[in-house]
Amino acid sequence: MRLNDCHNIEDFRLLAKARLPWPVFDYIDGAADDELTKARNTDAYGSFDLVPDVLAGVETIDTSCTILGRKSALPLMLSPTAVQRAFHWQGETAVAKAAEKFGLWFGISSLATRSIEEIAALTSGPKLFQLYVHKDKGLNQSMIERCQASGFDALALTVDTIVSGKRERCLRSGFTTPPRFTPSAVWSYATRPRWTLDYLLREKFTLPNLDTHVEQGSSKAVSIADYFNTMLDTAMDWDTAATIRQDWGGKFALKGVMSARDARRAVDIGADAIMISNHGGRQLDGSRAPFDQLPEIVDAVGGEIEIICDGGVRRGTHALKSLCAGATAASGGRLYLYALAAAGQDGVERALGILKDEIERGMRLMGVTSTAQLDPSRIRRR
Repeated sequence: MRLNDCHNIEDFRLLAKARLPWPVFDYIDGAADDELTKARNTDAYGSFDLVPDVLAGVETIDTSCTILGRKSALPLMLSPTAVQRAFHWQGETAVAKAAEKFGLWFGISSLATRSIEEIAALTSGPKLFQLYVHKDKGLNQSMIERCQASGFDALALTVDTIVSGKRERCLRSGFTTPPRFTPSAVWSYATRPRWTLDYLLREKFTLPNLDTHVEQGSSKAVSIADYFNTMLDTAMDWDTAATIRQDWGGKFALKGVMSARDARRAVDIGADAIMISNHGGRQLDGSRAPFDQLPEIVDAVGGEIEIICDGGVRRGTHALKSLCAGATAASGGRLYLYALAAAGQDGVERALGILKDEIERGMRLMGVTSTAQLDPSRIRRR
């Protein structure tokens, strides 16, 4: 299978599986416990049907929307994801350049493999930084100040990772960051020479947004579960979120909100947006799908705060359904991570091009000429 054979996100997933050592692929592809929530995140979109109009004069359409004060060419964000250079040597650089080319928001993680400053210098497109609250308050403040100095457009506080979900695929494979060549996986690494040589011979793998404060910012191998369970602040609460919003001073989102009650509290502390998210099914298995929870949250806070439906997006029509149900935009991580792992920047650009085409085609077939026309009248629960 080659890049030109990829015509949807599932195709990129299969190509990534062929090109990555299995512990690395399973880190991207896996989720918590029985992985029920991960499957529901995408399946939820299949429970709703679009209701198209015809004869609407759709020669010219506008797929853009405004997210957190900046224009996005599509109602789609590229969610922040960790350790991207473990998947392809270009890492966040590839995603930043592809996002800028397509006029999209993208985010980098606290556990990014490119620095805040490096990403800021790469692109003038809209940029979000995802903050994990560490027990080390100096590290939290350092990352906020570096984002301020680098001109990041928004900060998203992730609120659903106070402890790690039980990611059983990673337990079986022994995946760490940086990746280790464990005995059970040596053959997989040996039979993926392109990935293995890139990993061994290119620049040293680091987590540069952490390396001034914690050993895990250097080259010490640690599992993501161990990192979350030892380094992150389990005492984080609404006062913490309010303080971080005040310290940051710019556009501020909470990522990981799933209940209407928490959405209301996000409004109360002055957040600009919430990302309805269950961390791609990687934390609490059995959690609701973001798209299923969207109507309840829209009923509670719609019009008062931007609502981004995060997770499970595999098609352009999934983004359209999210907008019909009241979201400001949709977002996802695996939708571009599979493509990054498959072919670097070329892969991400091809994936985004496919999603762009699907959004444009879907709008025309629905008889809408702007994203503002995507409202509840155009969707029905099956």
